[in-house]
Amino acid sequence: MFDSLLRWWQHDPWARFAMAVGGALVGAVLLRALAYATLRRSAKRRPLLADLLGRASAPMEWLIPLLMMAVALRVLPDADVFPAFVLVQHALVIALMVALTWLVLRSLGAFELAAIRKYPLDVSDNLAARRMLTQVRVLRRTADVLVLMLGASAVLLTIPGVRQLGTSLLASAGVAGIVLGMAAKPVLSNLIAGLQIALTQPIRLDDVVIIQGEWGRIEEITGSYVVVRIWDERRMVVPLGWFMENPFQNWTRNSAQLMGTVFLWMDFGVPTEPLREELGRLCRAAAEWDGRVCVLQVTGADERAMQLRALVSSTDSGRNFDLRCKVREGLIAFIQSRYPEALPRLRTELPDHRERVETQQTGTAA
Repeated sequence: MFDSLLRWWQHDPWARFAMAVGGALVGAVLLRALAYATLRRSAKRRPLLADLLGRASAPMEWLIPLLMMAVALRVLPDADVFPAFVLVQHALVIALMVALTWLVLRSLGAFELAAIRKYPLDVSDNLAARRMLTQVRVLRRTADVLVLMLGASAVLLTIPGVRQLGTSLLASAGVAGIVLGMAAKPVLSNLIAGLQIALTQPIRLDDVVIIQGEWGRIEEITGSYVVVRIWDERRMVVPLGWFMENPFQNWTRNSAQLMGTVFLWMDFGVPTEPLREELGRLCRAAAEWDGRVCVLQVTGADERAMQLRALVSSTDSGRNFDLRCKVREGLIAFIQSRYPEALPRLRTELPDHRERVETQQTGTAA
């Protein structure tokens, strides 16, 4: 049997090809088993390695056999003689590049998962976690774009016709560069904006922002747009470049702490000191108050009423909204029960009874 295999190897090129492919597949199975056994043993103590193994398993199923087959065909003595073998080698090289690009993309996702695990967002003070996760996610999406572009370029450069086209384009680099720059302007602007957001961080994940009069939270930052979750469950999709070119409000830029106001219009006859005491009682009874600010002041007046402003503070905007509603309801209920006459009213002055009688008599005599 060994002599027959040797004769086939020496005289039949397709037999050599089949034997090389078969040996490569057998070697790939053995190499895969050895690699997975080693990696699983090490992954028990390293969560990052476990994530890498879980996400990279699918591309590795293709990468190892393709790599072994490419090596096997390289060692064939007549691999470069037969056109069919050359075509198969070229296809294997392209498949290897695709599998390697896939592997890099999946590995980048594993690093992002590791960052999410290390910096959870479900904590009271998550400013550092939001800063880190924003950088990780934006940079990961930017890296995805670059890896895909490099992978596609590498595949295209293996095709002779594309290489010749690239050479001719380089010969007219001025015109080609202008045309390419104009065509790729949206992609490049979003890519640069993504890098700016990752480094300077005008916004972060879970930031509370006001955009065009809408209150919402940054839900997702992709490579080309940002998804803002509006308070009523709507989603606003904003291009990345918009944040670098337009002003907007960020309520959690340095801290989630926030102060809110409650305005009331009262009659001039209402005493302010009992209202201050009631405001303090309402704040102390509210779980949303953080103990920093609880102030009642007269901030305005006109010919009909005066304006009272209650200033209260909370640890974040959501709690502050609830606290403002509680304070507003509590103060109105307190005024209704204690000082119902202090609600705003329209004042008019009527002449007394004697003046009306004199006026009537004067008109009759006339």
